[in-house]
Amino acid sequence: MDWTSALAQERAVVWSKWEDDHYVLSASPTVRAVEEIILNVAATDFPLLVMGESGSGKEALALRIHRRSLRSNDPFVKVVCGALSAAFFETLRHDSEAGNGHSVSSRIGTLFLDEIVELTPSSQASLLQAFPDGEVIAQGQFLDARIISATCRTPEELEQALDRGELRKDLFYRLNGMCLRLPPLRERKEDLPALVEFFLKKNSLALGRPQPAVSPRALQVMQLHAWPGNIRELENVARRMVALGNDSPVSDLGPLTNGERTSQANGEKLSLKQTAREASRLAQKELILKVLSRTHWNRKRAAQQLQISYKALLYKLRQMGLDGSETL
Repeated sequence: MDWTSALAQERAVVWSKWEDDHYVLSASPTVRAVEEIILNVAATDFPLLVMGESGSGKEALALRIHRRSLRSNDPFVKVVCGALSAAFFETLRHDSEAGNGHSVSSRIGTLFLDEIVELTPSSQASLLQAFPDGEVIAQGQFLDARIISATCRTPEELEQALDRGELRKDLFYRLNGMCLRLPPLRERKEDLPALVEFFLKKNSLALGRPQPAVSPRALQVMQLHAWPGNIRELENVARRMVALGNDSPVSDLGPLTNGERTSQANGEKLSLKQTAREASRLAQKELILKVLSRTHWNRKRAAQQLQISYKALLYKLRQMGLDGSETL
């Protein structure tokens, strides 16, 4: 490992500890119920299924469970199910042909399967075979890892996927040892002030810049916003606030803010041209989010359905306050 990789790894460890130490205690009854379940199951090896909209914090929840588990000293491995082949699970199950009798999977603490419904049929079969079936199996022949799977599909959509055979029912019952449902941000608005403070501190530390103040008006606009991108969208707004040193990025959340700021600055109402421009921007945003939801946030498929280029969609996502980078 070169020094840059070592530095990045050290930074990731320090950053993980900072996030743990500064974790937001939710005021939402739903989220607090999930937190209580985490305290009870973190030290077990129960397979968990996390359900929630895109950007609602499923991976962050899985990481918190891992850090409180008995496997916390082993790696947390995230895999994107739609990009996997059956050979991936075979590699995890079997020895690396070194002849040392140790399983490759023994180096994994928690395996996080992102969007489990996207697994191919062959990958589903291979994963199912990787579970120990209550029998004594030779070391290296089964997946020795805590499995946390996730999906952004609703319970109704997940049930339909099971009925259509997109997800094997026997695999689903193995993965669903316990189900955790994360509410979208629009259903936990009471957490907004604490979350804004958390992300401003986090990004101020990361960027080495002062933490900007948030005006009461900006907080009010945030409370009115629907947050279609959930926690991810909120953090992106906070990051831009830190980068600019003020709360002006909040004006991108909706026409209400732009209109009131124009009125306050000029002492007059929005012009018809401004109103039409804001209405068009809002209509575009709603259509893009609708198509993304329908394609389960597969942005290339969404771009095709919207009849725009992939790069144009990424640009519009950045304008909307969602991360349009190709690494998500």
